[in-house]
Amino acid sequence: MASSTLDHRAVNIHWRAWTMALILLFGVGLIAMSQALIHGLQVTGLSDQVPWGLWITLDLSSIALGAGAFSFSAAVYLFRIKRLAGLARPAVFIGFLGYTSAMLALAMDIGRPDRFWHPLVYWNVHSVLWEITWCVVLYSSILMIEVLPVVAESRLGQRLPVLRKLGHFAHRLTPALAVVGMLLSLLHQSSLGATYSVLSGRAIWFKPSLPVMFIISAVAGGMALTLLASMLTARLKNINILSPEVCATVTRTVGFITLGYLYIKLWDWASTSYYSHTPGSADILTRLRATTPYTSTFWGVEILLGGALPAMILLLPALCKRKKLVMLALGLVVMGVVINRWNITLSGLVAPPDWSPGVLGNAVAHSYFPSLVEIGVATGIVAYALLGFTLGVRYLAIYNQSK
Repeated sequence: MASSTLDHRAVNIHWRAWTMALILLFGVGLIAMSQALIHGLQVTGLSDQVPWGLWITLDLSSIALGAGAFSFSAAVYLFRIKRLAGLARPAVFIGFLGYTSAMLALAMDIGRPDRFWHPLVYWNVHSVLWEITWCVVLYSSILMIEVLPVVAESRLGQRLPVLRKLGHFAHRLTPALAVVGMLLSLLHQSSLGATYSVLSGRAIWFKPSLPVMFIISAVAGGMALTLLASMLTARLKNINILSPEVCATVTRTVGFITLGYLYIKLWDWASTSYYSHTPGSADILTRLRATTPYTSTFWGVEILLGGALPAMILLLPALCKRKKLVMLALGLVVMGVVINRWNITLSGLVAPPDWSPGVLGNAVAHSYFPSLVEIGVATGIVAYALLGFTLGVRYLAIYNQSK
């Protein structure tokens, strides 16, 4: 009894230290955000040549890693795979944190966050970004409604009967919301890839495969993050959250999806960079290899560490039974998605198109490195997501202990 009491105290001390550290990092982010709002984008490392950087990478990664929300909701409520019901709530909660994190990053990146509502009023139906804005706003609203029953079952819901009634009403809407949310999420996940792939002036982006690869990588990354967060929670709280059968099912699914993504990714590379050498693409790749670490991050980090290695761990029977290895593999899948978004965003911008003024005959790529303000804002946003999940696990009914 005395030993368990000491263990409980140690856990509380570690939890408080972790929470305080996240609060401090979030405070750093708020200070950095204030600097960006006061002085504008001139305090960043962005430029006219490289207008997207760390914040857009964070935005794309947050949205991709929040894709577990529609994946598990669709599996439980649309395809009736009830054994995955234990992952639906944490997936929705992580999705909510992911999408709100993305909105924070976008609010900083647009330079004028007070005008965020313009796409909702001034319609430009020919713009992919306009369609993405509507999808993100609508799907974020759906995630808020889906999170409402979780909040209603907390102590706050017990004190506020109105909130509890709203939670019960939202719970009855969950199956319909899951279907609508899946459609919206699939639409804008692919549209994010289409944002790049429709730009004919950027040869390295201009291809029809990006929307498909964005969807597949988002499903793999979102499911991997949800399972990893659940396994970490179970380990730290010393409780049973998921049965071994459920963990094995999701593990294999993530492994097969990652393998399928690698197959498409490698054929995409082969068709554009190995078997075919279009002048624009070949020129950009030559510049990237000569002036940036693109080759190392693409083959070494994104393909090998973020794809092939975790797929092997998750699918080989001798390896997927080891929990620590599985958690490592899931973390590598998440890292692979983030590096993929970084590679896609920066690789298409640092190498200028041939028709750009002053570029012809110059093989030098543009330079970009995030400023301290950009790093501070990104740190604060990541701290917000981690703090939200930490407090959610502590005070909300996100996980039900399995038997």
